[in-house]
Amino acid sequence: MAIKKSELYSSLWSSCDELRGGMDASQYKDYVLVMLFIKYVSDKYADVPYAPITVPKGASFKDMVALKGKPDIGDQINKKIIAPLADANKHVRHAGLQRSWQVGQRASAPVTSILPWISKPSSPPSTNMPSLPISSSA
Repeated sequence: MAIKKSELYSSLWSSCDELRGGMDASQYKDYVLVMLFIKYVSDKYADVPYAPITVPKGASFKDMVALKGKPDIGDQINKKIIAPLADANKHVRHAGLQRSWQVGQRASAPVTSILPWISKPSSPPSTNMPSLPISSSA
């Protein structure tokens, strides 16, 4: 049986409200955007050669989910997921993926400004991107 669009929206909103708890909704979006961004780049670019975004081993969405239940999960996400992603993608400077940014900080540029570029990978992030190796031998 198909679910109605209104039922889906209602279920999603109630799930978000339950997860948010007492946190202000304007602060909660910073956490959600980070998770969505990491999920997106992990699904789209992990293990893809010459991808515009590099997802280092140990810094994927799957690795972030594995941190669930740890008492210092926020600190671990910052150190094991966000820092390696930012360090591996220094060539994405204009998109705002900054090493100094961490989970829970106010985020207008880091995640949101990179999403439009990712959907248009035909425009490279900078001239510093590695090029495909070309052999002169036949």
